[in-house]
Amino acid sequence: MLTHPTLDKLQALKFTGMATALAEQMQMPDIAELSFEERLGLLIDREATERDNRRLSSRLRRAKLKHNAALEDIDYRHPRGLDKSLIQSLAACQWVKEHLNILLTGPTGVGKTWLACALAQKACREGYTILYLRLPRLLCKRWRSPKATDDTPSSWPPWPRPMSSSSMTGDWPN
Repeated sequence: MLTHPTLDKLQALKFTGMATALAEQMQMPDIAELSFEERLGLLIDREATERDNRRLSSRLRRAKLKHNAALEDIDYRHPRGLDKSLIQSLAACQWVKEHLNILLTGPTGVGKTWLACALAQKACREGYTILYLRLPRLLCKRWRSPKATDDTPSSWPPWPRPMSSSSMTGDWPN
């Protein structure tokens, strides 16, 4: 088998995961024990995994999260008043499916931003696109629009449609 042209064709077709997996398989001495279907299945699984990982990385990058937070890292023993059942229901991402938004409020330093980033990261892992914005930035974008001629709500431009399933808003200064 001419492996180099095959690897080049896989790269040209943008099957980089399959190309990497095939190169790794060729280095394994006991790979011949597997049937063709098993080896092909391993190649396809590797390609699918790499594509999923690239999509997740892209969604996380576009979300512009301030922290690398995960819901699994929440410490419920700390006295912040977090309702564990509420957090678990939000972790199911039903709010994203229904195109709802979340507004987190509370005193300074309790972890609103971290929690918003954790919820957004969970939604990204579930396959949704999310946009994290601080409320002042969202409001400034709207009120500083050239279409806003005066302070009456009827003259304000419509809210911009985000390029995401839902948005996360937090950090209103007290």
